[in-house]
Amino acid sequence: MPGENWKTVYFEKPGRENTDETLRLTKERAEKLGVRNIVVASSTGVTGVKASEIFRGYNLVIVTQVAGFREPNVQRFLPENRVIVERNGAKVITAAHAFGTLGRAVNRKFNTIQIDEIIAHVLRLFGQGVKVACEVTCMAADAGLVRTDEDAIGVGGSGGGADTAIVVRPSNTHTFFDMRVREIICKPRL
Repeated sequence: MPGENWKTVYFEKPGRENTDETLRLTKERAEKLGVRNIVVASSTGVTGVKASEIFRGYNLVIVTQVAGFREPNVQRFLPENRVIVERNGAKVITAAHAFGTLGRAVNRKFNTIQIDEIIAHVLRLFGQGVKVACEVTCMAADAGLVRTDEDAIGVGGSGGGADTAIVVRPSNTHTFFDMRVREIICKPRL
């Protein structure tokens, strides 16, 4: 809104203890802006379940990690959480990280950084959650679950739970530089 003052909330520390407040602030801002697309990162589904209870009636997309992310052949998103999230009307996608899957493999094998990891590191200058929020909105756009011509709110975290929310104009991963971070709703103070 032109001329409108809106505060950004800065948490003293990153982490899951900010999840409830992050989701509350996200809902408040989504209602104020009329944003209906919410994209939330959730590794085990705990944050996804909370979001699915708060954002009923929204286009809520929960983005999970690929199987094997932490240990071979293990999917961390718990099946019982998927049932709850989907019953509450949210969509769940499991996809390779937009900013680092093949690049991470090249790094591990040849000890050299690829462009996707450079982008991830630059976004982390604003905090891990900003990087995650940008990444999951790209992944949701790649899956066709959010449009690239409508704002969305991306929600990410710093290793568990949610502590960051941004208003973003999503892009597909292959057109990443068309993405626009329009507002920071909340994030940890670094």
